Amino acid sequence: MSGVRAREQLPKGERLRVNEIFYSLQGEADAIGLRTVFVRLTGCPLRCHYCDTEYAFHAGEWHDIDAILDKVGEFATPHVCVTGGEPLAQPNCRLLLMRLCDAGHHVSLETSGALDIAGVDARVSRVVDVKTPGSGEAARNRIENFPLLTRHDQLKFVICSREDFEWSKAFIEQHALSGRCEILFSPSYTQISPKDLAEWILADRLPVRFQLQLHKVLWGDTPGR
Repeated sequence: MSGVRAREQLPKGERLRVNEIFYSLQGEADAIGLRTVFVRLTGCPLRCHYCDTEYAFHAGEWHDIDAILDKVGEFATPHVCVTGGEPLAQPNCRLLLMRLCDAGHHVSLETSGALDIAGVDARVSRVVDVKTPGSGEAARNRIENFPLLTRHDQLKFVICSREDFEWSKAFIEQHALSGRCEILFSPSYTQISPKDLAEWILADRLPVRFQLQLHKVLWGDTPGR
């Protein structure tokens, strides 16, 4: 039986379409700088203007969850990040997250914030985007996710302009997000100066955490890094 036919005959409840699995340093959020295995799933219903992983929209191979866990285990690090695309667009993502936790990994999930995060294993650290107007997808923010957040989770705003910054400040106040979980502000990679964003945060004394994407500082836009 060919490899393609074998993959096609895997029970749907036990497989996911995977764009890539790679080993790097975590470039964002509270695990920044730690050796991490990334499992990038295929597919995303959003089309953010600044997206740097468009190659994950369609390309990918089907793998059963046991095979994914075996591959993750080869890198001998406890930290695993499930990302995309939008990983929650595949329903079996929740099963993968649970299985990774059961295997003893410290698991994070990077999600767009447009899909329901309910049902994600409580052991998972959820890094949830809030889409700003500069992303082109602000209308897709799922407000119902916010009450589900805990101190174990993080909200990430990618700031594309001064207008995005002011919008984000107002959004945080409107939805009483301060204190619910850690809030991250990142400069859009090619659109604003990191120094400008840092100075705006300082001037306004915002209770947020400034972050740069460490992987881009080290390797630029190289896929799989």
